[in-house]
Amino acid sequence: MEYGGLGEVPGVVVLGHYGAERFEDGELTAPPVHPGVAGVRGALPDALAAAGAPEGTWVEDKGRSLAVHTRRTAAPEEALELLRAPVDALAAEYGLVVEPGRLVLELRPPGVDKGAALTGFLRERGARSVLYAGDDLGDLAAFAAVEKLRDEGVAGVLVCSGAVGDAPVKELADRADLVVAGPAGVVELLVRLGEAVRER
Repeated sequence: MEYGGLGEVPGVVVLGHYGAERFEDGELTAPPVHPGVAGVRGALPDALAAAGAPEGTWVEDKGRSLAVHTRRTAAPEEALELLRAPVDALAAEYGLVVEPGRLVLELRPPGVDKGAALTGFLRERGARSVLYAGDDLGDLAAFAAVEKLRDEGVAGVLVCSGAVGDAPVKELADRADLVVAGPAGVVELLVRLGEAVRER
């Protein structure tokens, strides 16, 4: 697995699936997939149908988790609320947790989150500074981790990546030091930081 060619870039580490996966030096390491994921994969279609999931609801299979999206429905917020209780019940039945996001409910294994993954990685590397950019509710744990690390003397910058053509996630924007326009805005910020460092 090449992660879009990142395996060719020295020193790049990618933490995926809330920290459950680690890609480094061209190698991917991860624990076995939680058995509840397979159970939910089989049960989710019937559960959504029984709940009256509206047309446009779709399931994204991420391998280690499954995400129920309502963005394509006629009334996305209402559809999300309609499905919240049955998705919660299904997750509990199979030993998973539900990670809410922007018009999505993700069923994933417990015990991992972006905050714990980020904190562990920074401590491993002895980092004295961090910039974290996020765009959804699952990033709140990492925002909290950076805030805690700042209290411990680690320099930290929090960036909210607002969706292009849509309002950013309010909970992130309220806590961010900077709000940028989507992934392109994050790239522009990193390019400018790189240029500033080279000019020093």
